[in-house]
Amino acid sequence: MPEYTKIDLPEHPRLSENIAHFARALRKAGLRAGPGRVIEAVRAVEAVGFTSRADFFHTLRAVFVSRPEERAVFAQVFRLYWRDPRFMEHMMAMMLPAIRGVQEDRDARDAETRAAEALLDGHAPDMPDDAPDSGEDELCIEVDASATMSREERLRSLDFEQMTAREVAEAKRMLSRLRLPVKPLASRRGKAAATGPRLDPRRTLRAAMRRGGEIGALQKAVPRQRWPNLVVLCDISGSMSQYSRMVLHFLHAVANHQGQGWAELHAFTFGTRLTNITRHLRTRDVDAALAAAGREAQDWEGGTRIGDCLHVFNRDWSRRVMGQGAVVLLITDGLDRGAPEALAKEAERLQLTARHFIWLNPLLRWEGFAPKAEGIRALLPHVDSFRAGHSVASLEELANAISRADDTGEKSRLMAAL
Repeated sequence: MPEYTKIDLPEHPRLSENIAHFARALRKAGLRAGPGRVIEAVRAVEAVGFTSRADFFHTLRAVFVSRPEERAVFAQVFRLYWRDPRFMEHMMAMMLPAIRGVQEDRDARDAETRAAEALLDGHAPDMPDDAPDSGEDELCIEVDASATMSREERLRSLDFEQMTAREVAEAKRMLSRLRLPVKPLASRRGKAAATGPRLDPRRTLRAAMRRGGEIGALQKAVPRQRWPNLVVLCDISGSMSQYSRMVLHFLHAVANHQGQGWAELHAFTFGTRLTNITRHLRTRDVDAALAAAGREAQDWEGGTRIGDCLHVFNRDWSRRVMGQGAVVLLITDGLDRGAPEALAKEAERLQLTARHFIWLNPLLRWEGFAPKAEGIRALLPHVDSFRAGHSVASLEELANAISRADDTGEKSRLMAAL
């Protein structure tokens, strides 16, 4: 067995503290870095020794990285936290565009953006004690968390379009924690059960044949459960740009969280044409997923042709992705340039193939909203539920109402206005 150089931990081990702060940065960047892994990391560094930067990097990576897609994020956070001067210069140039330097050479990659947000959002963590002593007193940062809940409550109800860059980043983190659970559907097929609401004649006859035709006991069955598909049609036209980006963050969290009940999630974007972005949302890294979806959809912030795009979906995709009992989410403001008659026809066809057709419209945030636009008047009669979709709170309400077949949102009130 080779002998490893043991690390000399002082009475107040700054290295252990820095590994703990480093784990917090990794956790903010999306990696699983709990207290157990922090203890493992300290013990691993103590066993391997702090002999070279490469050994230290690979030791920590072996502890904190458990998936291939986490390697890039870990590498960028490591380089920034453990003081790579050139990388720090690049990250400051990326966060402050007025600073010229490394930022001019290349664009930031997705993992670098997440590392910057994890390390530069808030106060900087303690750095390793290898810098020369400047003789100045250490800066003590105090964080006042007394208004944290009120600020979070305000952010939940704030319109996505009115948020600052910092508020958008906080809202994205809140959306990543949201869930969209759904209740299972009871199918006509059954499965054997000791007690059940209905008789299973086939199993009863098979059991009787084994006894010479004598029926000893009646076999029971319960309905077999199945899960519906979730189909999302998201408007990415100019008037919907900010809302669609936030909704796609929410859908990425839904697509990558297990145990919510959906059989499959299919996502499409539309503006002037329909684009299938389902495979991109399955990427674990949200930045890489949305960047790939943006490259796939060439009509970001363009015009709106809702009727034409729904026609393409009904013709080319409906039979492939709807299945039986699919829930359809339509995210759009309803401001269409096409003929309202064609839009109404395609919306009616989509409603007939869906178990529940829900329309999220950010314009519903206004108290004086009325269905005056031709596109809205054409769509409204053919949806099952009409709800707002402009804030974190509105998406939370959607999660509570999506399994309720009797939920109509604001449709009844607006249909009366028509």
